[in-house]
Amino acid sequence: MSGHAVDYSLYLVTGRELLPVGKDYYESLEESLQGGVTLVQIREKTAETGEFLEIARRSKEICHKYGVPILINDRIDIALAMGADGVHIGQTDMPIAVARSLLPPQAIIGVTCNTPEHVRQAVKDGANYVGVGPAWTTQTKKNLSAIVGVRGLGEMLRELDGTLVKSVAIGGVKSTNALHCLHGSVSVTGSALDGLAVVSDIVASPEPKVAAEKLASIVRAFKGYSPSSFSLPSPRYTPEFVKTQAAALVSAVRKHSPLVHQITNTVVTNQSANATLALGASPIMASSAKEMEDLSKVTGALLVNFGTIQDLDGMLAAGRFANINRKPVVFDPVGVGASRYRQTSADTLLNTWQTTVIKGNAGELAAIAKSTEVQSRGVDSIGKGFQDPITFVSQLARKERCIIVLTGVQDYVSDGNVVVRCSNGHKLLGDITGSGCMVGTAVATFCAAASLEAAETGDALLRHDGLLVKGDMLVGAVAGVLALTVASEFAAVRQDVHGSGTFLPALIDELGALTPEKVAEAANVEVFHP
Repeated sequence: MSGHAVDYSLYLVTGRELLPVGKDYYESLEESLQGGVTLVQIREKTAETGEFLEIARRSKEICHKYGVPILINDRIDIALAMGADGVHIGQTDMPIAVARSLLPPQAIIGVTCNTPEHVRQAVKDGANYVGVGPAWTTQTKKNLSAIVGVRGLGEMLRELDGTLVKSVAIGGVKSTNALHCLHGSVSVTGSALDGLAVVSDIVASPEPKVAAEKLASIVRAFKGYSPSSFSLPSPRYTPEFVKTQAAALVSAVRKHSPLVHQITNTVVTNQSANATLALGASPIMASSAKEMEDLSKVTGALLVNFGTIQDLDGMLAAGRFANINRKPVVFDPVGVGASRYRQTSADTLLNTWQTTVIKGNAGELAAIAKSTEVQSRGVDSIGKGFQDPITFVSQLARKERCIIVLTGVQDYVSDGNVVVRCSNGHKLLGDITGSGCMVGTAVATFCAAASLEAAETGDALLRHDGLLVKGDMLVGAVAGVLALTVASEFAAVRQDVHGSGTFLPALIDELGALTPEKVAEAANVEVFHP
């Protein structure tokens, strides 16, 4: 059987200790195969050799009944004795070359890899596949290596470019994080996972067939989806197209009046809420983790702004449930470069849930990208900015698998394939507290409208279905940027505006007075295809 092409999509690792009370192991195994498991690894860390051999033999009969290969964890003697299709070995187990010399030529050999160097060596040694991770913490394996996170998987997958070696994610993979794991781990060069290795989400389920079906459907959806991000094919994006579509969202916000959930910093709560209302949406400011599951079902989008980090657990829960309910998530890492705590918190959030948009100034995005080109001081950037902002935002968008919004004198928005430069705004925006945070609010509001409009309309341009959300999130982000910057231009020239103190209320007024025509006529937009 191992001579045939192997489907790594849903890779089950057994763990009898996790079975629900009263659930037979062999019954559970067969049900999981019926649900869509495509490869099985028998893992028995405490069984005696005789018991292990009997379990492996009976498991093989069941697996081969469904045409599914079976692998043995670590024990090459067991694999040889019962005629397994291959083995999976760890970093401290038998070298691949020795295992290959003992096993039949067609045997599958996989190896656990925790670093890019491990992957590079596995390819050199002739592994058929690598198990990369751990993506998350797990209770099924002791002495676990350091968590690499979803974003760390992408760095390892780059090592597989140009090879035939397959890959599966390992460590804490469940149906609730599977889509984020698949989508968020795609490397900047486009290498993606071939599958997911799952233990408890199937084995511990009283209905393993149902659990397997759910996971298998997620993997199929991902494999049937373009590895690009949340936008239409890039040739569609011209300045006129972007302005027209962004302007149309002004009406869409007022039509749908989306509820925009904002976990934001205490400095800007009031003006962010007022800006949301002025645009025609409804704000809800809630941070308790206990509310997040319910709120995610009724909100149109989530904004996480951690200018004053107070409830990290609430942020983590909010993003997870927003992903589950396919709602846009906008992340505004205010002052992320100011402290190590902010940096580690940002990494934790981005590895826990998939963001739709990351919005920040040059210093903040440099910190996210781990770049030294621009420095930050508190919430401000130091220096002249990026020498090549177009390349920077497109590369970061590909790396983070989301839309990137770089704010500044000019604003840059990219999905990794196309970059939109917006050159609107007034210098008074820099003289009020929270103008950047209000951009995040506007972006979340317009992404919510884009998602709701896409779910409703039959227009193919608007009904674009991304993997994690519906709607054109690139245009949604551009519309949010334009809404605030165009409104600032109208506000600044009002006769009742004499400085920053009178500018802020005028800005809120002009957000409320925005029309599609105003945005389309005033927008100064350029489009680049790097």
